[in-house]
Amino acid sequence: MRPVPTILHLDMDAFFASAEQASKPSLRGKPVVVGGLGPRGVVATASYEARVFGVHSAMSTAQARRLCPNAAYLTPRFSLYRQVSETVMELLRELSPLVEPLSLDEAFVDLEAGPAPPATAAAAREAGERLRTAIRARTSLTGSVGLAGSKMLAKMASEQAKPDGLVVIEPGTERELLKPMSVRVLPGVGPATAEQLRRAGIGTVEEMAGAGEAELVRLLGKAHGSSLYALATGRDDRPVVAERDSKSVSVEDTFDVDLHDRTRVYGEVVRLAGRCVTRLRAAGRSGRTVVLKVRRYDFSTLTRSETLRGPTDDPGVVREAAVRLLDGVDTTGGVRLLGVGVTGLADFTQEDLFAQAALEGTGPAAPAVRARTGPGGDEDAEAGTRPDRPGEGLAAAEAAPAGDAEEAGGPREGSRRWHPGHDVRHAEYGTGWVQGSGLGRVTVRFEQPWSDPGRVRTFRADDPALEPAAPPPLVRPAGGPEPGRSGRREPGPPGGQVPDPAVRPEPSRPGASSSPSGSSASSP
Repeated sequence: MRPVPTILHLDMDAFFASAEQASKPSLRGKPVVVGGLGPRGVVATASYEARVFGVHSAMSTAQARRLCPNAAYLTPRFSLYRQVSETVMELLRELSPLVEPLSLDEAFVDLEAGPAPPATAAAAREAGERLRTAIRARTSLTGSVGLAGSKMLAKMASEQAKPDGLVVIEPGTERELLKPMSVRVLPGVGPATAEQLRRAGIGTVEEMAGAGEAELVRLLGKAHGSSLYALATGRDDRPVVAERDSKSVSVEDTFDVDLHDRTRVYGEVVRLAGRCVTRLRAAGRSGRTVVLKVRRYDFSTLTRSETLRGPTDDPGVVREAAVRLLDGVDTTGGVRLLGVGVTGLADFTQEDLFAQAALEGTGPAAPAVRARTGPGGDEDAEAGTRPDRPGEGLAAAEAAPAGDAEEAGGPREGSRRWHPGHDVRHAEYGTGWVQGSGLGRVTVRFEQPWSDPGRVRTFRADDPALEPAAPPPLVRPAGGPEPGRSGRREPGPPGGQVPDPAVRPEPSRPGASSSPSGSSASSP
């Protein structure tokens, strides 16, 4: 154990929801829930105001609506979250080159490797306070910081610090701190291990340490038992690793309505394979094994995989492998989720000449592949699956954060589909965000992060003056609009506005929806 608490753990507070509140002045101080909004949607993050009502991550959106009907329910904007995350990670790297990101909003930092390693606990605390101040100044968001002599304890400290706090665990106090805690606080103790320990009469960390290493090895095996005994006695020598190698790349979508049409299922697999390869190439990687995931109507989940002759990032090769895997899966009862992934990642590609020949029409597999993907290859196949996908926009959003919710945002080709929370720009009124949509109309609140709460206006969904926009920065840029102005012209109704009070937000019913499906944000 280190004599000085130089391992720092940062965890941003309710990251997605806090970013939405910072971006939308009218939602500050109000309950906000970010996640999938369809019947099978899942909560990604809930603001602290929503957590008071019992809403939490991984809860179904339907249950969250029952617990907190007046919250604003928004689809994720991962482009904004990544932008903020990059800023936060830059600040962490100013402290030390050893930064281990765990997700967009969480990371470990080894302060000992920095330019000015703290020599005392007080100096480490001062570094943590400076970091919190810098994050607030650069992003307007808050983060909780934990400092300790090990990664396990630093993470525990940041959890104790939430929200918007800092906790330091002084070296030498670890065992007293851990004693009364449940064994579930230790890394590597999941529900199954906890139940196995409970049957042996071990429920707290103190009882685990008292059982001795030999007993834990007998119960859990050599590697797992020895590792947990070390953690139970406060010993955690895991280093902060700057580069964490990805083991797989995957995408998946949950559908609002079970898919029964076999042709539609093939089309979805083709689309997902294309998205998976796009992610693979963006990461500069290739993969050797293609994995297909199918969750059927009865919640049974099947996983099938095929290992190729060598690593590839060829969309045709991945697509054909995914289609072959689907051939062996019975989907007659209905499919609620599909996913395509690539594992066995590498930094180089090895072309599969046999698969390429088949795709080019010189092999026996070519007719079957073309029949399912369309004669034009990737682009024609994907375009061909879109017109008959009425629920596609919401379905893609349901996979967030595991899928590409940002790809589901905004209007699709051939339709005007607007998702609650996403950014738009109007030719006359300026920038704003979608508050609700449905019945051929879209309601927009015109405001920016540095403005006062803005006005709400309703337009036709196909209004040519309304278009998607990039998320604005959370902190007003130098030379930007004066606070209190959102860039809109006042007053006067636009030519495309539909004066239909039936679809306007009702001040007395904050949770009211402007669409039959309830796909809208609340009206604060």
